[in-house]
Amino acid sequence: MTSTTEENHLKAIYYLSKDCTKRVFTNDLADKIGSKPSSITDMVKKLSKKGLISYQKYKGVELTELGKTYSLKIIRKHRLWELFLVKHLKLGWDEVHDMAEQLEHIDSETLINRLDAFMEYPSHCPHGDPIPDANGKMRLNDNVLLSKLRVGNMGLISCVDDNSSAFLQYLNKMNIELNSEIRIEEILTYDNSMQVRVNNSMDLITLSEKAINSIYIKLIS
Repeated sequence: MTSTTEENHLKAIYYLSKDCTKRVFTNDLADKIGSKPSSITDMVKKLSKKGLISYQKYKGVELTELGKTYSLKIIRKHRLWELFLVKHLKLGWDEVHDMAEQLEHIDSETLINRLDAFMEYPSHCPHGDPIPDANGKMRLNDNVLLSKLRVGNMGLISCVDDNSSAFLQYLNKMNIELNSEIRIEEILTYDNSMQVRVNNSMDLITLSEKAINSIYIKLIS
C-alpha cells in the first residue's frame, strides 16, 4: 500500500528518468516535487525500504521493477481520468490536469478497468500522451520535437510536454490543438523562436523557444 505522497514521488521519478533510462538525482526530484532536499532524502529512503526504488547516496535513484509497475498504474489512472473529463464531461484540456492529479489516487483497480472499458480502451490522453494498458504496456510514439524541425517541414501536433493550464491556454489563443497541421515557415536565430502556419491559415504565428520545446509533431514531410 502506498500513500498519495509516495505515489507522487514515484510518478515524478518515472518522468525525470525519461521512462526509466537514467538515474534521478535528489535535487532534481526536489525541484520537480517542490520540496526540500532533506524531505526528499527521507522519502527515497522510505521508498527504498518498500522495494520501490534503488537508492545510492550521491548516485541518485532509479525505479525497481515493482516501482515501475506502481508508477505506470498511477500514470494510467491519471491519463484515463483526463480523457474521461474531456471527452465525457466536456472540460477543456487546460482544465483537467489538476483534477486528474486528485482522481489518480483512488485505489480501485475495478473502477479503472471499468473506466478503460467504458471508453473502449483508448490509447492516448487529451494531451497526446500514451495511456498504459492494464499490464503497464503502452504504445510508443514516433514524435519529433517541434524545435528539431527545419523550415519547410510539416506535420500534425501529436503531443504536448507541458500540461500546465497557462501553456494550454496559450495554445488555445493560437488556435493550436492536437492534430492541428503545422508548417515551419521561418526560424528566428535571434531568440530561437519559430514562425509557423497552422491549418493552412494565411496568417503566421510566432511560437517562443519555450513553446517549441514543449510541442511534439508527427511528421508529414
